[in-house]
Amino acid sequence: MTTAAKRAKSLSEDKLQEIVVRSCSGLAEFSACIEIERAVWGSADVDIVPLPLFVVAAETGGQVLGAFTGERMVGFTLAIAGVSGSKPFLHSHMTAILQQYRNQGAGRKLKLFQKQEALGRGIDLIEWTFDPLEIRNAYFNFRLGAIARRFIPNMYGVTTSPLHGGLPTDRLIAEWHLRSPRVRRALAEKRGGAAKLRGKKFERISVPAEFGQIRGTNPEEATRLQAEVRLEFEHWLGRGYAATNIEISDGGAEYLLEPWDEE
Repeated sequence: MTTAAKRAKSLSEDKLQEIVVRSCSGLAEFSACIEIERAVWGSADVDIVPLPLFVVAAETGGQVLGAFTGERMVGFTLAIAGVSGSKPFLHSHMTAILQQYRNQGAGRKLKLFQKQEALGRGIDLIEWTFDPLEIRNAYFNFRLGAIARRFIPNMYGVTTSPLHGGLPTDRLIAEWHLRSPRVRRALAEKRGGAAKLRGKKFERISVPAEFGQIRGTNPEEATRLQAEVRLEFEHWLGRGYAATNIEISDGGAEYLLEPWDEE
């Protein structure tokens, strides 16, 4: 490793060490979450999650978690309390990290704190949504041990966020079963469990590597690709399969799906 690389690695580790995650409280901290929300999504006011929802989430069994460096909030997670059948769970509605603090471990720290806080209250399931065409998010989710068995087309409607590019907001539902052997294994493995994929047979769904670039330069092609991926997920998830991992290469990525029974 070169001297410059070592210095960059050291700076990266120092930045990660500075980040502390804790529960947020008070209007000032909830307002700081909204400022990060605006910076990350760039949405018009109509699509901004408003201050009262942060207050309600914190007061009714949800979570408002902040990632801080010193006194400055650099990321947050907002989760809402839910009930499935007779069991409580958390729906993690949004997680956002400021650009300069991404790829430094802040997102993982937020999720691990979220997990421990939920387990401390007897909650062992957290769900959230993600765009199947955002493969970095998918990779992050599967490394946590999440799976996806549900797909909702245009879940939030067409929004004003530049990140969505005027396309339907198709979403997979990530399920994070906190006490499952799968999650325990995933969190214990430093490389995301890639070795465990060998010898298993999967159905595969291909997605492009840089969909955001396609969306920005060729909207018609982006619409076509999104429709193809939607049909594939609806087909396989409708047959009882779950997306359990993703393989990324220079040319694109492939979701790995397998028949799924409850753990």
